Amino acid sequence: MATIQDVAKYAGVSISTVSRVLNGRGRVNAEVVANVQAAIQALHYTPNRAARSLRTQQSRIIGLLISDIQNPFFAVLIRGIEDVAQRNGYSLILCNSDENEQKEQQYIDVLCAEHIAGAIIVPTHENLRSVRIFQDYDIPVVAVDRKVQNVDAVLVDNKRGACEAVTHLLNNGYKRIGIITGRINSTTGRERLEGYYQALREAGIEPDPALVRAGSFKTESARVLAHELLAVQPGIDALFVTNNLMTLGALEALHERNLQVPFDIGLVGFDEMPWATLGPISLTTVTQPVYEIGSTAAMRLFQRMQNPDAFTNQEIVLAPTLKIRGSSAPRLSDTQNHSESLLS
Repeated sequence: MATIQDVAKYAGVSISTVSRVLNGRGRVNAEVVANVQAAIQALHYTPNRAARSLRTQQSRIIGLLISDIQNPFFAVLIRGIEDVAQRNGYSLILCNSDENEQKEQQYIDVLCAEHIAGAIIVPTHENLRSVRIFQDYDIPVVAVDRKVQNVDAVLVDNKRGACEAVTHLLNNGYKRIGIITGRINSTTGRERLEGYYQALREAGIEPDPALVRAGSFKTESARVLAHELLAVQPGIDALFVTNNLMTLGALEALHERNLQVPFDIGLVGFDEMPWATLGPISLTTVTQPVYEIGSTAAMRLFQRMQNPDAFTNQEIVLAPTLKIRGSSAPRLSDTQNHSESLLS
């Protein structure tokens, strides 16, 4: 028996497009409608009318699409969203794009086909054309952690957090500060880089492109980029790393080069981590109010679901906190380092 997935593949369209044709909802090109109808006829596809009737009733499901299920940041974010959803009598469907635009598109198609009541997304990039599919279905959407054009968003002040982190390093005597950031086409990657630049310029230091590296928000990416930065001459004396998994990668590179924090190099990360205070040298981090980001996004979504046209799109920006610990201790002078080496 043919499925809706079979019809979509035969017609060369997405599952959500087939669903829109079947349900008569949203905007679909006449030629596409004809192709879908031809596929339905060729495959002898018969929609389950009972199931369709149930799905078109008021849904009690919220779709949640995150970008990296392995990142501990999202565990706390999900809890904040889930608590609000449960209080309102709703459940979550969790999807993971893994920073992959194709997977993201597939999950959005599935969520729309299931007629979810609303969606919260951590987008792979700002110009997310896929959001229009939600809008075609009149499904309210809230972006979280990263912006999307023309969509409600709950964010943290990335630029401020990065600026405070780098200013702290500068005030503690670090001069050549390298940065490892994520993809620049995302809010988090770009704005944290902007904060780095701002702190340097406010201190009268012209940013050096040789000290900047951008990759994915993954551990291995940061390990490779850290090795590149540590090979730059003259050498760097501190690293600012713009998310938790990337900080792990940077620490791996430092360990592989037998560099000790903060004696050989200072280090500040972005995002709190459960192990940040457990090692011999605790880690200075820019901490986000992650639970509040999630709960605020969920509350905004329910406002939008209850009154779809009552609000203009809004960006809600929460403040980060710099937690100062041992990894960014004041920089020892070369004379002090030499004296300590003689005493050791």
